[in-house]
Formats: sequence, C-alpha cells, structure tokens
Amino acid sequence: MEAAHRRLKGMNMDDVNTIVVTGGAGFVGSHLIAALVEEYPTATIVSIDNYFTGRRDAHVDNPRVTYLDSNTTQINKLWADQHFGKPDLVFHLGEYARIPQSLDEPDRVWEYNAWGTKEVVKFCVDNDARLIYAGSSSKFGNDGQDENLNPYAWTKAKNGELIRNYGQWYGLDYVITYFYNVYGPGQIEEGRYATAIGIFERQYRNGEALTIVEPGTQTRDFTHIDDTVSGLLLCAAHGSGDGYLIGAGHERQMLDVAKMFECEYTMIPALRGERTRGEADNSKMRALGWEPKRSLPEYIADYIARTPRPQPAQ
Repeated sequence: MEAAHRRLKGMNMDDVNTIVVTGGAGFVGSHLIAALVEEYPTATIVSIDNYFTGRRDAHVDNPRVTYLDSNTTQINKLWADQHFGKPDLVFHLGEYARIPQSLDEPDRVWEYNAWGTKEVVKFCVDNDARLIYAGSSSKFGNDGQDENLNPYAWTKAKNGELIRNYGQWYGLDYVITYFYNVYGPGQIEEGRYATAIGIFERQYRNGEALTIVEPGTQTRDFTHIDDTVSGLLLCAAHGSGDGYLIGAGHERQMLDVAKMFECEYTMIPALRGERTRGEADNSKMRALGWEPKRSLPEYIADYIARTPRPQPAQ
C-alpha cells in the first residue's frame, strides 16, 4: 500500500494514459474535458455522467473522448465491463450540487453524494488512480458551521473526511479542491438547478426584472469557468492533499451583482439552507502559481454590450 502511494505521488504527468471525469457532460465537466484534450494530447478521456444536469450538446467532439451514461454508484461494475486501461487520473465532479434544492431531495443527494462518491473513492484505490475531488466551499461558511445547513453541504463535508481517511487508511493519492460560484458560457440558465449568473443573464436577455433573493446583502465569490478549469489542471499536476480553494478571492453582495446589469430588479423571498457569506482564501492556489484572470464586472459588461435587451411594453 505505501509503495503504491509513493509511486503515485511521483507520477510523471506526461505518462497519463487514461483520465476519468465524472459529470463530464456538466457545466464544469465539459469545459474541463475540452481543456484535458489539449493538456494531455495522447490520453484517453472517459466521461461518466447520468445526465441529471449534464447535457449531450455539451459533449466534446474528439475521438479520444468517450461518454458513458451511468451513475457513479455503478462505476466499478461499469469499468469492469469496458475495455479501457487502468485509470491514472479521476476528476470527480459528478455530484448533486445545489444548496436549497437539496432540502427537497435528500434521497437523491444521498445517492449521488454519499453512495456515489464512496464508489468513486473505492474505484481510485482499487486502480491506484489519483483523485481530484470537487469539494464544496459551503463548509467554510460561518466558521465551519454552514456544513450542517443542508443535505448538500453536509454530504460534501463528509466526503472530504472520507477521502482524507482513505488517504490514511489505504494510501489514496488525492487532491481536494473547492469551487466558488462558477459562471461563464454553458452555465445552466433554466430550471431549479440554474446558477445565479445564468438566471440573471436569461432574465436580462428576455427583458425581465432580475430576481434577487432576499435580503440581497448575502455575498458570493464568483469565479469564471476558465479560471476554475485552469485551477483544476494545476491541482492535478502539482497539488497534494486538502485545501485548494479555487475562488477569485472577492466577495460581492448579490444586490451589487444584479446592479451590474444596469436594469430593473425585484426581491424574492429567502431560500431555506442558504449561507450568508462566501469568499475564498485562495492562498494555497496562489502558492501553486494560479491567478484568476477573469473578472465578473468585465464579464457582465461584455455580456450587456453584445446582448440586446427588449424594451418593456408601453
């Protein structure tokens, strides 16, 4: 066990032959696969996605990329039935990833985030694969108390414990990263799993008033998809252990974000299980050489400049 752990720690990233991305048809996953195709020009890339929020039109058209329609709960059986080589890297993004909605769907959260992740962790140990896990920044809110606010935050925090323990128990080679309100092209704009910036963009484009969840003073740290993906790639190549917060490091009140769209807005009732603040301490990412290159105000200004907004009916 210890020998295998040392071998993985010394892995030459140029020797990576097979990469697995769970949630590879999702917002972050699809952008990650596009980057992996460039970053690892000879590697086979396998997406495992149940298309709960993933989209087939987000597939990357490349002969080295294969898409499998399955739950992560079945990853070990699924892989045994395929003819891929042993995986070298596993990016585990395929979990339930919404906060208020998780209070309405605890069984689904348990299946995707507890059972599914347990199987992915076992898969990595059994195959001596390096795991890059997308944890949840919700665990850092309110001095750590926010990890108990809702089923999503709780399961994600427990998964971090599981992975760290598997590192101690079985020599799992892992990196735990944390996302902060990822936005950009391909984000979800419709339905109950839509992102905040995605909702604002859709409402702006349709000539609607932007809806701000009360009280509007709650803060979030918005990070562009390109910066998120570059952080993931850097963590895969050079990270080790826990604590990689891939966030811009700038908290913004939701009311201020809505005002950047320079249009009317309205308040809607607060949602259960929401945290009040979010800001990344990205010092560990910066120590790897990562710097966020995209800013939210510039992104929104560009969106407004190229997006016509219908005039309200007279």
